[in-house]
This record gives sequence, C-alpha cells and structure tokens, in this order.
Amino acid sequence: MNSPLVSLLAADAVLVAHVCFVLFIIVGLVVVCVGGALDWRFVRNPIFRLLHLAAIVVVTLQSWLGVVCPLTTLENHLRRTAGEIGYQGTFISHWLQTMLYYEAPAWVFVACYSVFGLLVIASWFFVQPFPFVGDRSRNET
Repeated sequence: MNSPLVSLLAADAVLVAHVCFVLFIIVGLVVVCVGGALDWRFVRNPIFRLLHLAAIVVVTLQSWLGVVCPLTTLENHLRRTAGEIGYQGTFISHWLQTMLYYEAPAWVFVACYSVFGLLVIASWFFVQPFPFVGDRSRNET
C-alpha cells in the first residue's frame, strides 16, 4: 500500500540525495583546489577524483543532450503519486528545492555545467591524483 505520506517522504529522500550529489560536485572541486594548495593527500585519491569527474561528466552530458535528471524525474513522480502538483512539499523540500532549482534558459545551464566540467578536468592537471596502482617499494621501506 502506497500512502501519500510514504510517497512524500520518499520524494524528500530523493531530493536530499540530489542535493548531496550537487554538493559533492561543487564542494568536491573546492576541496580539491584548497587541498592541493594545502597538500591534503586525500584530494589526490584516484577513486575520489574519478567519481568526482564522472559526476560532472554525467551532469554535463545530460545538459548537452537535453535529458532531465533522473533524480528530478523520480522526485516529481513521487510527489505526483502523493497528490502534489509541482513543488509544494514539506519544509525540507521547499528549502532544498529553492537551493537546487533555478529558472533560466537551457543554454545557461549547458554553459555553466560545461565550464564547471572544464574546471574539474583542469584540476586533474593542477592537483594530479595519485596513480591507481602505487609504487609498492615506497611502502616497504
């Protein structure tokens, strides 16, 4: 049985996950840049860096192809299932949506995502990640 409350809670959970994904992309680049300057080792972790790069590549490709984010689609479906129209949700959803969704022509988002993606790629050159397979001889001494 799918009650409206369950659908609303699920929609809010999807929205929170969506905001976390966006924060991972934005804050991730800031952390890489600051961490590179301060010589924080974890910002050179190749898995972290690859996940970060993959995240912005997915967002950028979606914007170039005109694809709506699957998290947005899922959230909207759950809200409609709960009987809501648009974004008239809970307190949490109201503020998270205010931070996440903006009204602008599509080209603005394509340009912003593309520039941000280029900055993430540039960070690979300025703050180079460690190799995936490290030199084991360094750890044996």
